[in-house]
Amino acid sequence: MHTTSAPRDRIVAMTPPDIQRELDNPFWSSLMTRHAHIAQGEALARRYPAAISPIAGVPGVGPANIAALQALVEVGDDMGTVGPFVPALSENWETLYESQITQMIRVDRSPLPAGDVGASTLGAADVAEMLALVEVTKPGPFRSRTIELGNYLGIRERGRLIAMAGERTWVGDFREVSAICTHPDAQGRGYARALMGRVINRMLRAGETPFLHVESKNLRAIDLYLALGFVRRTEFRLLHAKRIS
Repeated sequence: MHTTSAPRDRIVAMTPPDIQRELDNPFWSSLMTRHAHIAQGEALARRYPAAISPIAGVPGVGPANIAALQALVEVGDDMGTVGPFVPALSENWETLYESQITQMIRVDRSPLPAGDVGASTLGAADVAEMLALVEVTKPGPFRSRTIELGNYLGIRERGRLIAMAGERTWVGDFREVSAICTHPDAQGRGYARALMGRVINRMLRAGETPFLHVESKNLRAIDLYLALGFVRRTEFRLLHAKRIS
């Protein structure tokens, strides 16, 4: 296992400048490239379909970008932006949540232990249970069609889904590890570490570089990711808002 001695408050850049540019606005980059086939919007703003994710991306925060973003969100719907361009929204939006997000990347190519656990691939038939687990654990946005974005693995105990992890955005050869969560009744057993090992090892075999996003205040999760060989790359602002008129 690879560990890093980087202090908790240090942001570490580990990739060449040309690759860094792809990750500097990761959700916009994904919506413009790997996930362009499912993206809604055009050159000024894009988003995932609401049933997949509330995540949106913009290449700037000028009035035209904000207007284009608003046009993609129905009244009563929500959207989330993470990255260098987080718009200042007008009074017809309600801010639901704001935070700081740390982007981490794993440039270490060594495989991780997969753990001695019984993990299985999750599919459409498991979505209801996945949504219930997300409701309890709050790992980030996960909706009825989020599973379409990548591969998801889960651990069951007496038939009940108690832990999962999977993939979300895809930028060039960088793949995002996401939806990492364990039911409170099953925490402390190493399930998150084991599932992440399997998800990350699949990425490594495919020639992909894992990255992820985590709330900057979630130091427990950050410590786990550091122990798995991730390093901090940068920090972004997160805005989750609902259009009210």
